[in-house]
Amino acid sequence: MLLSNADPLRPFAVSLTHDPESAKDLFQETLYKALANQDKYSTGTNIKAWLFTIMRNIFINNYRRKTKQRKFFDNGVNRTLINTGKIIISNGGENSLQLKEIHKATYQLPQIFKIPFLLYFEGYRYHEISESLNEPLGTIKSRIHFARKLLKEQLSRY
Repeated sequence: MLLSNADPLRPFAVSLTHDPESAKDLFQETLYKALANQDKYSTGTNIKAWLFTIMRNIFINNYRRKTKQRKFFDNGVNRTLINTGKIIISNGGENSLQLKEIHKATYQLPQIFKIPFLLYFEGYRYHEISESLNEPLGTIKSRIHFARKLLKEQLSRY
């Protein structure tokens, strides 16, 4: 049953990886995981959807793993991103000036946007902000979105 439903996975693997060899590896790993976890499959459910989900999850996990492996940060004097060839040179004065401008722009936001945005920036979750301000969740999300949009316009040179 597994192999008869595996054919549509090949084009999906190619569309995810954009590389025929990587697609073959992804296809094989998907079939391996499906066989290894066949006890988790509920008989009578859509096996194709189950296989596509396995493949998508494998692809996402591999992608995340590769992006983490590409960049290593050296906290030495020059703060180099290893494997990229880029050197980051810190300029305290420039950073301080940028931070002051960001704070100024944030506190110049209209009150209706500033309060939810600052609460969100401090780490509160949308539903917590909604409850504390006694506003609907959608309204809070909208206000934070518009606050970000206004800040992007004001700080466009960064």
